[in-house]
Amino acid sequence: MSPTPAWIVPEERYAFALGHPMAPGRVTNTILLAEALGLLEHFTPVTAAPLDEDLLARVHDPGYIAAVRAEQPNEKYGLGTEDNPVVPGMHEIAGNVVAGTVEAVRQVWHGPYRRAVNIAGGLHHAMPATSSGFCTYNDIACGIQWLLDEGAERVAYLDVDAHHGDGVQRIFEDDPRVLTISLHQNPMELFPGTGFATETGGADALGSAVNIALPRGTGDAGWLRAFDAVVPQALEAFAPQVLVSQHGCDSHRDDPLTDLALTVDGQRASYEMIADLAEAYAEGRWVALGGGGYAVRSVVPRAWCHLLGIVSGEAVDPDTPVPVAVREKLGDGAPATMTDLTAPLTWASVREGWDPASRIDQTVLTTRRAAYPDLGLDPEF
Repeated sequence: MSPTPAWIVPEERYAFALGHPMAPGRVTNTILLAEALGLLEHFTPVTAAPLDEDLLARVHDPGYIAAVRAEQPNEKYGLGTEDNPVVPGMHEIAGNVVAGTVEAVRQVWHGPYRRAVNIAGGLHHAMPATSSGFCTYNDIACGIQWLLDEGAERVAYLDVDAHHGDGVQRIFEDDPRVLTISLHQNPMELFPGTGFATETGGADALGSAVNIALPRGTGDAGWLRAFDAVVPQALEAFAPQVLVSQHGCDSHRDDPLTDLALTVDGQRASYEMIADLAEAYAEGRWVALGGGGYAVRSVVPRAWCHLLGIVSGEAVDPDTPVPVAVREKLGDGAPATMTDLTAPLTWASVREGWDPASRIDQTVLTTRRAAYPDLGLDPEF
């Protein structure tokens, strides 16, 4: 196996107009900072093979694909809305994102890499026949479907975006070979309005979905506590052969679209935990993808550079300065360092004591009671 992870050369054009939350610069700004910090030196660059149109059609309705190609507003397929505008070249650009994620899982499944990253990926809202939540094609579902077609028997998908990973859950809700785990803001407060703890998989795959719906204002300590109280046990019980993770960083306190309150330090801690879980429970195979995140200067580049550092095994010290040249190019909103904190990050595990008055602990227990029995786990602390 290669000692370095695979850097799937990302599609940088997936964006909508200036003023749209999915604005240009998310991937480009991340690459700018990653190059300045020397992070890409720890990866082997891999160019994705061309889009497999047959694979795309195994996930998406052919009529929908044709509508995307036509580049015309289409109410039936959710194209041409404020959230999902029609843009030139959208089939090619979204298709390149799909190709990148499929390449990432290919490199991890067949080698020679144990880890791969596609920061342009993570478009988790796209449905089989509908554009949704800024997402045209569901690259994650295509990557997972490729793994299943290649003989994978257990694939775990872990989504830490502030929005529920609804498209991936929907596509695989009746497939017991896929476990989807999503930590997100309470769906009563935030798009897409799904991801309740009671959503535990379809009739043919009960226990295949785990949803942790966190209350508005959840910060680092609460988020990490909830993650630790649910995710490791679920992954251990499922024993995946591959872990695919989506790292939308819109859980940050400065994100304009959500109401969670993490720092980049809390997000960095989650990436470290996910890396450890991949080693412990997924045979070391880990595919990391991007996702949401709409503070495109102050948050996205730093969060995803922390992710790149952890994927590569060369973690970025939080006190590292953001290079002056990068700050000048990013302009207003570019922070001075790779940390948001002035004191060490601390949090406490539920295993150290459960608080029945805590909204976080109530959320955790609700999730465990809904999802754990079908995973063969005891939901009580």
